[in-house]
Amino acid sequence: MNKRIGSYPHLRVQVGGSGVVSQAGGVLLVKTVHQAGLDTAMSAALAPWRKPQAVHDPGKVLLDLALAVALGGDCLSDVAVLRAEPQVFGPVASDPTVSRLIGTLATAGPRALTAIRRARAEVRKRVWKLAGINAPDVGGQIIVDIDGVLVLAHSEKQDATATWKRTFGHHPLVAFVDHGAAGSGEPVAGLLRPGNAGSNTAADHVTTTKMALAQLPKQHRRGRRTLIRTDSAGGTHEFLDWLTARGRWLSYSVGMTITDAVHRAVLQVPASTWTAAVEPDGQVRHGAWVAELAGDVLKGWPTGMRLIVRKERPHPSAQLRFTDADGMRLTCFATNTTGTRDRGPGAAAPPARPRRGPDPCSPRHRSAQPPPAPHRAEPGLAGDRPTGPGPPRMDAAARPDRHRPALGTQTPAAATVLRRGSPGHRRTPTHSPPCPPLALGRCDHHCLHQAASTAASRLTRNNDLPRRATERPRIRRIRRPPDATAGPSTRLSSA
Repeated sequence: MNKRIGSYPHLRVQVGGSGVVSQAGGVLLVKTVHQAGLDTAMSAALAPWRKPQAVHDPGKVLLDLALAVALGGDCLSDVAVLRAEPQVFGPVASDPTVSRLIGTLATAGPRALTAIRRARAEVRKRVWKLAGINAPDVGGQIIVDIDGVLVLAHSEKQDATATWKRTFGHHPLVAFVDHGAAGSGEPVAGLLRPGNAGSNTAADHVTTTKMALAQLPKQHRRGRRTLIRTDSAGGTHEFLDWLTARGRWLSYSVGMTITDAVHRAVLQVPASTWTAAVEPDGQVRHGAWVAELAGDVLKGWPTGMRLIVRKERPHPSAQLRFTDADGMRLTCFATNTTGTRDRGPGAAAPPARPRRGPDPCSPRHRSAQPPPAPHRAEPGLAGDRPTGPGPPRMDAAARPDRHRPALGTQTPAAATVLRRGSPGHRRTPTHSPPCPPLALGRCDHHCLHQAASTAASRLTRNNDLPRRATERPRIRRIRRPPDATAGPSTRLSSA
């Protein structure tokens, strides 16, 4: 640490092994805050809530909380992780000071939230300008995705209730700016809601969209260059009417629920109308087709709305729904866009590319793995028979070209002649050499024969098996001859 710039110390990385600190991953976050100017913007925004003799800046206190959450914290007391490294994060406020600041900002209400959101919007505009070609608005269009998530709560928290997935927690709505296939979503807004909040609440979608648009640069807060995307929860009349209101003219692409009217319209679409579905990158989506619906299904919806239906082969383990048809999974979305940058939704599919063998990206094929060698032909195997149409397997009566003699005039088949060698002659096998003699000691044929017979008897008879210790031996009485003077005796029998 050399000197202090802004709210956090200025760090210098060395490899000498001295001055080692933990939580080194937070250094990148500290450098990002400094380069973006977020620390100075937050300090200026929260200056009205700083007391004259306060030691800690309210802006830095909130940034410390954000860093603690990024490092794995989930409560206010987890800011102690930053307090343990003053060389990296500077002086960190105590837990009572953090709690008092949160209470003060909560008392201010919308004024504090508006000041924080305004500072974030200014910093985001500066960051997108520094990003250059990596900014999400480099193509002139911004895509905002709105979706609801479930946040579980393990104790009684404020607004924590039972959710529709039989869990306990909150159900907020969040908005992200799409950064394309090479990036991820950038969170711009979030609406806190209780766990039992509805999924398709139009008022909540409108509020979340307003907060998301306020975080965008002014040139993207209205107009067709801004696209709002949601799932079927946003497919309501109120939300679409608000997006397309006069003076707003936002583009949208929202999922739609397949109603009975939409299902009947899908069943009436001719087979020639379906077009192969195309991915956003221009590649054909195999096993999927799209069609655009028109007519009575669009009555009551905003002007210029298009209803696109896609049918796709379901996964082998997927279960079809009542709204599916002909064994195909049906999905539907509504949009007011007329096309994409490369290809419109109703454009024809591009020509299929030639197949070049296995996919190198597939785990079944590796670039360093040689291809399997072809099998050597074996003339004695049935699999090497010449391929071609075999003889017809038909009844003899249906084949007039085959001559069959009359019954009783068939010639008996010739008997098979078996040749036998001379007596005492033994044919020596030619495919394997004779076995060499082994030095195993004296060969006792009698012992070998006895051992073999004993092993065979143990496999076929149960009388030779050892008896259990708890089983009592049987006693059989044997009488002596009549001329014997002694009385009858007994002996133990193992039978």
